[in-house]
Amino acid sequence: MIQVSKLTKKFSDLAAVNEITFSVGKGEIFAFLGPNGAGKTTTIKMLTTLLKPTSGQILINSFDPQIEPDKVRQSFGIVFQDPSLDDELTAFENMEFHGILYKIPKELRRKRIEELLRFVELWERKQDLVKHFSGGMKRRLEIARGLLHHPRIFFLDEPTLGLDPQTRYHIWSYLRDLNQKESITIFFTTHYIEEAEKIAQKVAIIDEGKIIALGTPAELKEKTKTNFLEEAFIALTGHEIRDEKASAVDRMRIRRRIHR
Repeated sequence: MIQVSKLTKKFSDLAAVNEITFSVGKGEIFAFLGPNGAGKTTTIKMLTTLLKPTSGQILINSFDPQIEPDKVRQSFGIVFQDPSLDDELTAFENMEFHGILYKIPKELRRKRIEELLRFVELWERKQDLVKHFSGGMKRRLEIARGLLHHPRIFFLDEPTLGLDPQTRYHIWSYLRDLNQKESITIFFTTHYIEEAEKIAQKVAIIDEGKIIALGTPAELKEKTKTNFLEEAFIALTGHEIRDEKASAVDRMRIRRRIHR
């Protein structure tokens, strides 16, 4: 569903993404793991037609984003790192507007909106303004909206960033259920190592714009002779780099392991 070959993105002399190559199969849950500034968001923007690559090749559902951007956009749904809902509209209105943009017929659109809002447990709040929603509720609504047009691939850029552990757990419960029921391909970026270990079938570790390791969580742990993906990450990147750029929670875990 996703094929990337020698993909590069430069900003002046800085290579934010530097000749990365990977592929994601149909129905696979694929994690892009790395610290802030590693190139995760730049990559996802190129995959979703928001940035033009400097060089390299991308195929999304067999379509080239540079040649057939509309077909590529029809192939995927996305949840951005930054909130993208209209706070002054209701949950239903946010969904309705998205459906109209994708030219989904009214009868099908209304049916799909109800299905998805029920799926993320927001149907009873459909007429509430989004500005009154919690962070977790907004994320659930963004997930529902991104699935409205039946995409083959679902991109999520740091989908649980800033959410409490319970809400993060519920978000991933919805997504795993979706993956199992509809065989949708899920590509997500994260710097929460435990999410990648528990959720992803395959993980790419990116650091300073380069993919430095690629495989299943088990393969990466075997390669580095470690017991946890977190320890594998440290072995591959060096804990000093990780420690500087990690989230507060991950820094605490890293120090605990290092000083055992």
